[in-house]
Amino acid sequence: MVNFKPTEDQELLRDTMQSFAREVVRPSAREADEKDAVSSEVVQKGWALGLVQNSIPEEHGGFGSGRSAIRSALKLEELAYGDLATAMHLVTPRLLTVPLLIAGTPEQQAKWLPRFCGDAFTPATAALAEPAWNFDPRQPATKAEKSGGDYVLSGKKCLVPLADRAEAVLVYAQASDGLAAFVVERGASGLTIGPREKNMGVKALDTFPLVLENVRVPSGARLAGDDKAVQGLVDASRVASAALAVGVSRAAFDYARDYAKERKAFGVAIARKQVIAFMLADMATEVDAMRLLAWEAAWRIDQGLPATRESLLARHYAAQASLKIADNALQVLGGHGYIRDHLVELFLRNARGFAAFDGLAIV
Repeated sequence: MVNFKPTEDQELLRDTMQSFAREVVRPSAREADEKDAVSSEVVQKGWALGLVQNSIPEEHGGFGSGRSAIRSALKLEELAYGDLATAMHLVTPRLLTVPLLIAGTPEQQAKWLPRFCGDAFTPATAALAEPAWNFDPRQPATKAEKSGGDYVLSGKKCLVPLADRAEAVLVYAQASDGLAAFVVERGASGLTIGPREKNMGVKALDTFPLVLENVRVPSGARLAGDDKAVQGLVDASRVASAALAVGVSRAAFDYARDYAKERKAFGVAIARKQVIAFMLADMATEVDAMRLLAWEAAWRIDQGLPATRESLLARHYAAQASLKIADNALQVLGGHGYIRDHLVELFLRNARGFAAFDGLAIV
């Protein structure tokens, strides 16, 4: 029998993240969007919660609670409920630390993981998405060719968060034996970081294009494991995207519901109008459906079961449903939904990006 009740620890985690999202993240969301940057104060407060350190073993300086896809999905939903761009910024270092925990060699873990257990936010990132209409995460155009004892990486990447300041970038590339991932250190020869991308949504998250021109890395920079192991990282990224979409969708629904209860037309709250009530009911249904799909995929990851199908379905459904929910929220507000006095236009711009947010978070 399936049990959907979170454990006591999961409830505590969700309550903590919910308080942080409501009291710190949400009040700063509009300012972050207007200034195209998450404030350093919010970033540091998020770092103090241990969003990165809690999955790192004590032997490497972390809190040692271990990695759990379900716990990560709960965290991401609550953070995105506050603000998607801020949530992505806060968890970007996990794009390197989680793959190292899953498929890193002992030498890689000893070298990198302790760097993310200090008192200050330490940026790291990953490069998965590519600027092509037919991009397939399972078969990236970026190539990794064996050259003696090294690998030579060549290709183009986009939507790489915090690339301009990251300690290292985990680059996904196609090797002769399948999908592979390589830790490329900051300042590597042949690695070019382009100008900051100008995105429709998540404006507070600075993302960059990367160009890799014969970037030579030692064989020790490649994560261990075969093609299936690296595919598991892509699966975990898809689940993270779905969980973030649930948070944005829930935020849009709550905003529209509360507005509909307060806004009156002809002396009656518009929430009592059948067309509005049915729209809100459909939105609530979609939110729950998205969450269950994300939870199922996360549960399979935690159980060590194949999750490619489930993660793909969760991500695909979330990308479509979150856009529909955010658009419906804007319609509930009518003309008010289109102006920046209300956050629903921000939710809509952010939700539009889930169709392209490959590799921007990981559970």
